[in-house]
Amino acid sequence: MANTILTAREKSVFELLIANKSTKEIAKDLGISEKTVRNHISNVMQKLGVNGRAGAVVELLKLKELSL
Repeated sequence: MANTILTAREKSVFELLIANKSTKEIAKDLGISEKTVRNHISNVMQKLGVNGRAGAVVELLKLKELSL
């Protein structure tokens, strides 16, 4: 899977996710609904072809879309 590009919002969501924030906290921080947060996470998992948030984070780190 080459050149997966996250939207700015997806990247923000995952940066907060790896900072150990809950869906509720991410929603509050970004001023969006919890459902929207979950939708962003689902969209990224679908783009990457992975199951689960942890799998998405691992792939995003491998692709250098995120850093710890």
